Amino acid sequence: MNKVILMGRLTRDPEVRYTQTNNTLVASFSLAVNRRFAKQGEERQADFINIVAWNKTGEFCSKYFKKGQQVAVIGRIQTRNWDDDQGQKHYVTEVVAEEVYFADSKRDGDTSGFENTFGEAISQSAEFQVTSSDDDLPF
Repeated sequence: MNKVILMGRLTRDPEVRYTQTNNTLVASFSLAVNRRFAKQGEERQADFINIVAWNKTGEFCSKYFKKGQQVAVIGRIQTRNWDDDQGQKHYVTEVVAEEVYFADSKRDGDTSGFENTFGEAISQSAEFQVTSSDDDLPF
C-alpha cells in the first residue's frame, strides 16, 4: 500500500504550470512538516516535502493555498527520473496529492477574507450551506 498523510505549513505559494502534451494543470509546492520528537535541548526539526497536485486538486491548491498556511495532504509517494541537457541523470521523490484540506484553526491569524472566498467557492459549486457560527449547526 502506498499512502501518505502529511500536515504542515506551505513554504511558498503553489506554482502552476501546464503539461506540454495535453495542457493538464499541475500545481507544485513544498510543505514544512515538523518531526514528531525533538532531542532534548535541541530545536524541533522539520522535513521539507515536495507535493504535486494535478487537475482539479491542483486548481484548488493554486486558488486557496498560500505560503504559511497549515494544510493536510493525503496522497502517494512517487519517484521519477530524467536526463538533463548535459546527459546527467536526476532523481526526485515527491508526494502526489489526492486529497487536500485546510488545517489552520479560525484562531490562527486573520482569515476572514480567506473564509469568505472559500465559503463562496463551495456554496457556488455544491449544495453546501455556509454557516456563520457553531450555533447554526444541527448537532
